[in-house]
Amino acid sequence: MTSELSKLRRIVQSAWKPVCPDLPLTVVEEILLNLPGKQVICVCRLVCNAWKSVVDSTAFWRERCRREGLKPPITYKVPKDWQTFYVLCNKRRNLLKNPNANESFTGWKILENGGDRWIVDNVFAAHPDDTVTKCFVTSYGRCIKSQLINLEKEGYSPVFMDQIQPNIVISDWYAPRWDCGSVYEIRVELLNHRKKTIQFFQPEPVTFLQWNDQQWNWMTHTFKDYGPGVRFILFKHGGKDTQYWAGHYGIRVTNSSVEILPSAEE
Repeated sequence: MTSELSKLRRIVQSAWKPVCPDLPLTVVEEILLNLPGKQVICVCRLVCNAWKSVVDSTAFWRERCRREGLKPPITYKVPKDWQTFYVLCNKRRNLLKNPNANESFTGWKILENGGDRWIVDNVFAAHPDDTVTKCFVTSYGRCIKSQLINLEKEGYSPVFMDQIQPNIVISDWYAPRWDCGSVYEIRVELLNHRKKTIQFFQPEPVTFLQWNDQQWNWMTHTFKDYGPGVRFILFKHGGKDTQYWAGHYGIRVTNSSVEILPSAEE
């Protein structure tokens, strides 16, 4: 991909440099607004100073966001950098693989498999997201599973993470069985290149009593201003039941997510 961009950059520079001074900036802006964002940043910005001034302007990226319907969810919060806001919105996705147990345990590493071990089951109570139909279920011994996210492989370069330090938002859904007590726990760590912890989120375990309404609960946390050096995210969660019943009466988890968001969006 890098070699292709370099080649395209040379072609664009040689083709446009002679005529670039003759184009009004309004025409240049309209051309750039109709090109892919990555090409605009990596190639078109290097054509000449005039094009660079257009690409670097706040007005250009604000207009691009307007045309593509990208709006801060909190209307009174204006993004500090509209270009970064645009890039992060377009890259936004759940970085966890197989969050809803649709592919059994693909993507997950089992750290602890107590009792009768982890299983995948259908949801008991309807999930707020009606597309979620399966969940991971724990047993009477402690069950913990994890995923390690390599940010660079996901398209977030070390320079980007160090300079921008975008918000890292994690969330998880968990529910007990109505007829059995259970415990839910989660720990998410931001790691450096040596996989040493820079910052972590680990709330107190959540305990459910026997005879509950088995409703789904939401856990979320936003990492902000965590400093340079973050290269990996380690997501761990699980739990167990408190009755020590054979089978799978422990906590149920599903629809977990890790997303990189603009700072104006939480």
